[in-house]
Amino acid sequence: MPDYALMNQRVFEGDRESVAEMTRAALEAGRPPLEVLEDGLIAAMRVVGEDFKYNRIFVPEVLLAARAMKAGMAVLQPLLTSSEGDSSAGTIVLGTVKGDLHDIGKNLVGMMAEGAGFQIVDLGTNTSAEEFIAAVREHRADILGMSALLTTTMVYMKTVVDEMRAAGLEHVRICVGGAPISQAYADEIGAHGYAADAGSAVQLFKRLVAPSAPPA
Repeated sequence: MPDYALMNQRVFEGDRESVAEMTRAALEAGRPPLEVLEDGLIAAMRVVGEDFKYNRIFVPEVLLAARAMKAGMAVLQPLLTSSEGDSSAGTIVLGTVKGDLHDIGKNLVGMMAEGAGFQIVDLGTNTSAEEFIAAVREHRADILGMSALLTTTMVYMKTVVDEMRAAGLEHVRICVGGAPISQAYADEIGAHGYAADAGSAVQLFKRLVAPSAPPA
């Protein structure tokens, strides 16, 4: 039986080589890819997310852990994509809104959400409403996540919300975040959720895709 506790520790420490090696060893021992993903990688990122939320670790440590997790994912990916069914927790389209080139927070959210089992489609920065809508349709996204760091660009979030509804995509949950964003602003523009940090964002995503979540 693989030592998943040790594997979790290696992810937490950001030891990419060790994580990749332990992932291969678990597969060679006959463990199912989904088990290795859940017990070896995602379990570790849950701890990372909790520690980050409560300021026990900070952005550099989260980035190291996320990269280690990705090293294990690279080993698992061919097997997971060929598996029957879709084990993803859901699909999230992420992007920084039009006119804004800041992406550190968005990237952190994406890595932590990926570590929690979500499929991430990252559109990068300076993303228009048309680009958001096209990606949501193409990937049949469950959630659209928007980020803004500037007060001059955050107003574009309302444009995206309005155009998503005009496009008939009311069922897609819209989440917003960034330094100038607040829960009050999310409510004002009609977004379904707001998160102040990456750890809270992942928890928000999980709530929104849960079977018991209220309809959009």
